[in-house]
Order: sequence, then C-alpha cells, then structure tokens
Amino acid sequence: MSSIHNVRTTASRAADSRPLEILARGGFVAYGVIHLLFAWLALQVAFGDSSSETDQSGALKTLAQQPAGELLVVGIIIGMAAMAVWQAFAAVIGESGPQDRTAMAERVVSGCRTVLYLYFAYLGYKVVSGANASQSQSQQSTASSMMDSGGGRLLVGLAGVVVAGVGVGLVVYGLTKKFEKHLDTGRMRPSVRRTVERLGTAGYTSKGVAYGVSGVLIVSAAVGYDPEKAGGLDAALKTLAGTAWGPWLLGLIALGIACFGVYCFFQARYRKV
Repeated sequence: MSSIHNVRTTASRAADSRPLEILARGGFVAYGVIHLLFAWLALQVAFGDSSSETDQSGALKTLAQQPAGELLVVGIIIGMAAMAVWQAFAAVIGESGPQDRTAMAERVVSGCRTVLYLYFAYLGYKVVSGANASQSQSQQSTASSMMDSGGGRLLVGLAGVVVAGVGVGLVVYGLTKKFEKHLDTGRMRPSVRRTVERLGTAGYTSKGVAYGVSGVLIVSAAVGYDPEKAGGLDAALKTLAGTAWGPWLLGLIALGIACFGVYCFFQARYRKV
C-alpha cells in the first residue's frame, strides 16, 4: 500500500505543474477547433457535398490545407498530447475526496480520455507527415479483416454495441448536465453559466446521437457482413444524410457539434485542471 501511495504522491506533484495546466487549457482550444471543422464538414454533407470525410481526421486534413494550416495542426498535436498527459495523471491520482465507486469510474473515464487524446495527436501527426490519416478507411479495413477471421463478426458487433453505448452515455451526460461538476462555475456570471449549460447540453447530446448512429451501423455491418458500413462517424453521417429526413437531422447534429466546439473554448478557461 505504501508503494501505491508513493506513486500517487509523486504523480500528484508532477501534475501540479503550471506549464502543464497552460498546455492542457490550450488543448481545449485545439479540441474546439477540431469540432468546429468537424461540424462544418457535417453541414456540407447535409447540403449534398459528400466529398470530404466527416470525422476528426477530415477536420485535421481540412485545416492542414489552409494557409499555415500544418503549423496549426502541429499546435493541435501538442495540445492533444498535453491533454493526454493531464488525463493520465487524473487516471493515476484520481480526484480528491473519498475513493468510492464513482471516483474509480472517473479514473477509468480519464484513462479512456487519455487514449482518445493520444489518438487525435496521432491523427495529426499522420496528417502533417503525409501518411494516410483516413479514419473511415482504417476502420473499414480493420472490420473487413476481423470479419474474415473466426469469431470476428461477433467482435465487430460487440464493438458496435460499445460505440452505441458510448453514444447513449454522451446523451445522458449532456441532458443531465453532469459536465458541470468539472467546471469552476463559481467564477462564472449567471449569464455565462446559462450559456455554457446550453452549449454543453447541445454539444454532448449531438455527439451522442452521432456515435449512436455509428454504433448501430457497425452492428449492422457485422450482421450483414458489410464492412463498408463500419466506417465510423463518416459512414454514419453520410448514411444519415441519404435518408428522407436525414439532411435536416444531420444539420441539427452539425450545429450541436459546433456548440460543443464553442463549449470547449469555455472549458479552456473554466475547466478544473
């Protein structure tokens, strides 16, 4: 027990770093930029342009094509890496207070966020290095390979269930405003707090719907042995756009994701780090 305590104490001291805090807050700005670009691409698909990838890799590629875009992508890589380090510390240390089941669940979520932010940093690296950074193609290729192996279709189906579950969790997280516990609301004016609540609710709910649709498609891909449906967010949003009411729903999802992007800018200032 003493060795575990020593590890946590050492990690706590390392995490209590002003430069790390600044970089992590900058990472929220980068995260917001990614989601605003993601929302713009989704809105284009809603209006009939399906040439771009409507996911995070597509957003990074779009940014890299702009003047000084690759430099901005490098900044996003640094921000994502800093957020990954911060969440890794949170997974090791945990929040102050009783280490009950809720606290342990938060540490598990922090560990998952660490992997997510590292993945985004990796996508950024692939974009600036000129490698193929397509999330959709990678996921389709992985799904196809898994389906060709024994029990692979079951694993793909389970992955779809997990993704759909994440989507449901994000919707609940947004509608119940659980994100507020991570914000320093005491520093907000009442008008700012109401704005942040609305942005967070719309943002998390919209992301949850997008992930939910993606998860359902992955399960459908496993059942129907159709790897093309297992293309992640890109395949999910483009499939949604092809339905009768899809463009309108996709437009609302795009606006919600844009709200999440703006919410990230508020997190840069008010998030408890």
